[in-house]
Amino acid sequence: MTKPILIAGGIKVAIGKQQVSEAVFAQRNGHQLGLLLVTVSAVAWSTAGLFTRLIPLDTGTILVWRGVFGAVGILTLAFAIQGRNAIRDIRKMGGAGWSFAMVSAVGMLCFITSLRMTTVAHVSIIYATVPLVAAALAWVLIGERPARSAVVASVFSLFGVGIIVGLGAEGNLVGNVLAFGMTFSLAVMMVISRRFQDIPILPAACVSALLSSVAAFPFSNGLFVSGYDMSLLALFGLVNSAIGLALFTVGARMIPAIETALIGALDAPLAPIWVWLCFAEIPSAETITGGAMVFIAVVLHILQQSGQSTKTH
Repeated sequence: MTKPILIAGGIKVAIGKQQVSEAVFAQRNGHQLGLLLVTVSAVAWSTAGLFTRLIPLDTGTILVWRGVFGAVGILTLAFAIQGRNAIRDIRKMGGAGWSFAMVSAVGMLCFITSLRMTTVAHVSIIYATVPLVAAALAWVLIGERPARSAVVASVFSLFGVGIIVGLGAEGNLVGNVLAFGMTFSLAVMMVISRRFQDIPILPAACVSALLSSVAAFPFSNGLFVSGYDMSLLALFGLVNSAIGLALFTVGARMIPAIETALIGALDAPLAPIWVWLCFAEIPSAETITGGAMVFIAVVLHILQQSGQSTKTH
């Protein structure tokens, strides 16, 4: 009687090892898929500057149609994932959700307008300071003390942005201020979503796109555009807004937050590259110097946080 029991035990152990190996394989594949999705989302978001250069229309008209197509794409995604619950989630947004949507809409208005007024490199580098601005706001608004690495990185980033804004010859001061307005808005959104973690992100993003479209309507020169321009506007809204958000939302759930932040930082160097390749918009030496300072400071801060997180666990 002992032998069959041992055999049964051996089979049980073997099955356990197989299940563990399958679980590890599935987790590894999920991690790789998450990395791919977040990377593609960063590429999609980095095309904003390229589209604003490609589309020969006024800023108001671009914002209106981008908001419309972005909202349609996000709503389609929400229905595909949640079905009729997507409409229910819009009703459940609450004050925090509507605040998130309104701040996001303001940020989008600042973002697209800044891209039309200053260089894509300037906007991208100022935008790269988002993690540091968010850390400062979280400290002030919800009492989260920033890590020492965030304080040090913030100082270096301020020097970098100062070089760009103060010495850069090809920039526009109003455009740079609007770029910081976009950065500040995004940081506020991060703090809101951290404080109120039950906000339905997809419905809030859909409402945000519609709000930015409505706000921009009075400043547009007319909504009748050529078929070619309309196709570019549709691509702008769907690729940069809907697809970028969709891939990020799914991929961010598969990988650690620190890896998400690192990959998201790719947006800053990629955005000027597309415009340089297509329009020969070459950043000045001051912009490159300041941008390098900002980018290195942000990446070192994220890596430092990653090391502390690893030690904690």
